[in-house]
Formats: sequence, structure tokens, C-alpha cells
Amino acid sequence: MPDLAARLHELEARGLMRERRVVQGPQGPHLEVDGRRLLSFCSNDYLGLASHAALIDAARRGAAEYGVGASASALVCGHMQAHEALEARLAGFVRLARALHFPTGYMANLGAVPALAGRGDAVFCDELNHASLIDAARLSRAEIRVYPHCDLDALERLLAECRSPAKLVVSDAVFSMDGDLAPVAELAGLCDRYDAWLLLDDAHGFGVLGEGGRGTLAHFGVASPRIVYVGTLGKAAGVFGAFVAGTRDVVEWLLQRARTYIFTTGSPPMLASALLASLDLVEREEWRREHLRALIARFRAGVRGVPWRLLPSQTAIQPLIVGENRAAVALMARLRERDLWVPAIRPPTVPAGTARLRVSLSAAHTLADVDRLVEALHEAARDEPARPSAAPRP
Repeated sequence: MPDLAARLHELEARGLMRERRVVQGPQGPHLEVDGRRLLSFCSNDYLGLASHAALIDAARRGAAEYGVGASASALVCGHMQAHEALEARLAGFVRLARALHFPTGYMANLGAVPALAGRGDAVFCDELNHASLIDAARLSRAEIRVYPHCDLDALERLLAECRSPAKLVVSDAVFSMDGDLAPVAELAGLCDRYDAWLLLDDAHGFGVLGEGGRGTLAHFGVASPRIVYVGTLGKAAGVFGAFVAGTRDVVEWLLQRARTYIFTTGSPPMLASALLASLDLVEREEWRREHLRALIARFRAGVRGVPWRLLPSQTAIQPLIVGENRAAVALMARLRERDLWVPAIRPPTVPAGTARLRVSLSAAHTLADVDRLVEALHEAARDEPARPSAAPRP
């Protein structure tokens, strides 16, 4: 048997141990953690909807109408009227022909990628893709070809060399740890040129980017029958779950072949009811995205002069590269002493030498909240300057 105690000790020695905190009360910019009230910059609740009264009321009504559990897989008796209405609403919202609802974004990717590519085919992955896309590519048993982050020339060379019968390019639309956007229009153009599918995981763009929060496709004005669009519903939408949208044939194929859809119990219908209420707010309340953009600008201007490298992100994800694992953890601890909760992200989530603080901004934050974080970062820099961060990747 492997010596797990020794392995855990090694993780701790390398500054890679993860710690789970217990949060009391509803999600929001202020969280009660271990008896302390912390100003949180951890959450992906980008629009501040996770504890919105309209969503809570909709979930209660859904529970009263449908009960709590779906009781079976969607293809048995677990697909209920609330799910049907949600799929229709999601498809219309992102302006694609049809959508399929999954319990989580991880399951959506694990289902969609192997359904679209298999043994003998080729999957092309950005090197900074989310773990769910990496695992989905491995599960497909297709040949995996990794290209440097957003390097279109490298991707085109790989596509041009490929003789596989089916080709699938998979990419985050907004990269979850760097906060930058994929070159979506150019990716779609390459897929048109080389007869490939393009699967975009828009977990961090859906609800935030584009007209009405319709996501990264709307942000770039891109449409193509080759695009398979994945959106998650537990971040900006404030609830839980995910969906895959595309042409009618693509979605029907996934319904028939995506194992993570076929062989799992359906999502609780009361969550679908809450999501229908959420989509109305996402679409209608543009002020949330406007305020979020103001917070992003305030933060980026405020941290000028700190010794840590701020990545060039214009999204709600604002990464400060610290470099060494223990230095990132120490900076997180210094902020926590000031009742601020900002997570330190370390390998394997990010490449070695790029440990960072991942600052997540939400429309529920105020400008004063951001100012408080900025002041604390400057104080931490004066107290104990951080070690130089790793050089940026070419």
C-alpha cells in the first residue's frame, strides 16, 4: 500500500496542502468563517445572484411543485417540466438551436468531448484549459495534441498535419486562472478551414460578457454550426448546473451518447426553477455588469506599484502572480489577518512557479470593498515585500 501519510507530508513541505473552510450563512461579499466575518474575494458569483431573494422564492415554488429530487436519470423519469423550460430558455438566451442541461460543468465536458471524438480522432487542447477539459480529452481516447496558450499559429500547424477522421478543438472561453479570453473568432475560423468542431467552455463568460450577459460568443459576435457551447450555471447565474448548446443534431447526439447525461440522476427540478428566475435577472439587470466593470477598473488602477505581477485580464478574474507556493500562501495569510479572504492558487491548478492570488470580483462588492483590498495589498507589500514572480511565459 502507498504511504499516504508520507505523501501528505510531502505536499505540506512543498506548500501544496489545501485547506477546506466551513462557511456559515448565505453566499455574499461578506462570509462568516470560523467565527470571523471576512470580506471575500473568493467567489465566482460574479453578478451577486447566489443569495438573491427572487432565486430563493423561485426555488421554494419549484420545491412545492416538483419536490426536491428528480429521482431518476433524465432519460427515465427525471426530466421534468422545469428542466424542459430551462433548456428552451437557455437555447434562446445564447441564440443557439437547442440546449441540454447537465448537473455540473465538469459533467458537461466529460460527456460532450468523448461523445464528439473517440479512438482514432484528434482533440486539440490549449495548454491552460480547465481540468475538466483535460480529463474529458483523456477519457475520449482520441489522440491529444496540446498547443501553447492561445497560439493560433501552433494550432494551425497541428490542424494542417492532422489526418484524423474527426477533429475537435477544445478551449476555455475565459481562462479560469488567468482571466484572459480565448481568440474565439480566430479559433472558429481555423475550425471552418480545417473541418473541425470547436467546443468552448464559457464557464466564466456566461452571464458576464456580451449583450445581456449572453457570453463570449455574443461578446465577439461569433456564430458557427461547428461551435459546441458549454455554459455553467453556478457562477454568474448564481445557482448550480451547466448546459451544452449547439445545433439540433449536436444536442440530440449528446442526449444519445453523453454518458454523464445518460447515466446520472437528473438535477433537482427546484434548481431549474431558480435558474429560470436567474436568467431573467441576468438579461434584464445590465447595471450588474456595468458595476462589475467599474470594480475591475478600480482594482487594476489601485494595485499599480505592488511587487506582484497583475495579469492583463479585463474580466472578473484578477490574478496577482506571486511565484513561489509558500510566498503565495503567506500573502493570503497576511490578508486574512486583515479579515480579507483571497485564495492562493498553486500547482497543479496553475503551472509551477506561477502561484498566485486569484482575486474574484462580484457585482455584490462595493467600490469601498475594492479599496479596502487594494490598501491591504499595499500594506502587505510594505510589511514584507514578496519574492520576485516567475518571468511571464513567452
